[in-house]
Amino acid sequence: MADHIKIRPATGTWVIRAGGAVIGESDRALELAEGDYTPVIYFPRDDIAMAFLEPSETSSTCPHKGEARYFTIQGKSGPLKDAAWSYESPKDGVAEIAGHLAFYTSTVAVEQV
Repeated sequence: MADHIKIRPATGTWVIRAGGAVIGESDRALELAEGDYTPVIYFPRDDIAMAFLEPSETSSTCPHKGEARYFTIQGKSGPLKDAAWSYESPKDGVAEIAGHLAFYTSTVAVEQV
């Protein structure tokens, strides 16, 4: 793993709200801290209402984590394009985030409750 990436269990219970609806809640989330960036909460896929998420055509590559694929959230007020991402096959050093999703906090609310 890159020395500047740290993954640990996120403390407490976390929720994701999109368009006023709770689309996920977990007490099994992970916190990924990468260098000076704000830590990102990764939610287990089993704790997300995946019926609201549709895979998009968007992808990106991180030299430390691997290839990310993105999801659009279908909400009451319309789609939130590429609001979530997942590393389906992350690099060995960050394998814990496989099967997890992260969300852009500029698009949805990610809150500890």
